[in-house]
Amino acid sequence: MPLDAELGKKMLQLITSRYDDRHWRSKIEKTLSLPQSGVVDQTQQQIFMYLKLGLKAYKSRRADPDSWIIGGYATKEVINRAKFQPQLVGASLKQEDVAFLGADPGADVTEAWWEEMLVQWFDVPEEETLAEEESSEGKAPDSSPAAQSRT
Repeated sequence: MPLDAELGKKMLQLITSRYDDRHWRSKIEKTLSLPQSGVVDQTQQQIFMYLKLGLKAYKSRRADPDSWIIGGYATKEVINRAKFQPQLVGASLKQEDVAFLGADPGADVTEAWWEEMLVQWFDVPEEETLAEEESSEGKAPDSSPAAQSRT
C-alpha cells in the first residue's frame, strides 16, 4: 500500500530539509529513485516528481549514469523555487500545498522510520493477493467434481 498523506508529507519534508546532512544524502537519493506510484496523494505526487526531476543531474550520455544533485546551492534553489512558485510544480498548486517543504519532519524520523517507509512504499495489501489466488484457483479446469468423475 503506497504512502498515505501523513507519511508522504514526512517523506517530502525529509528530502527538503535534511539534504545538507551527509548521513541522509544516500537515503534521499534512494528515495528519489523510487517510482512515484508509491505516493497516494496527487499533490504530493506532483511535488515528488518535481523534486525528482529538478534534482536530477544529466551527465555524459555515453558512459556516466544519471545522478542526483543532493546538497548545496542547487538543491536549495530547486526547493525554494517549489516553495515560492508552486505553479512551477503543478498548475493547480497553491502556496499552502507546498508550505511544509523545508521544515524538518521531527525527531521521530530516523533510519528505522525510513526503512519502514520503504517497506510501506512497496507493500501490497494481503487482501488483494488472497483474492487473486482464490480467483485463479477457482478457474482451474481439473478441480471441478464433474471433471474428476469423467476419468
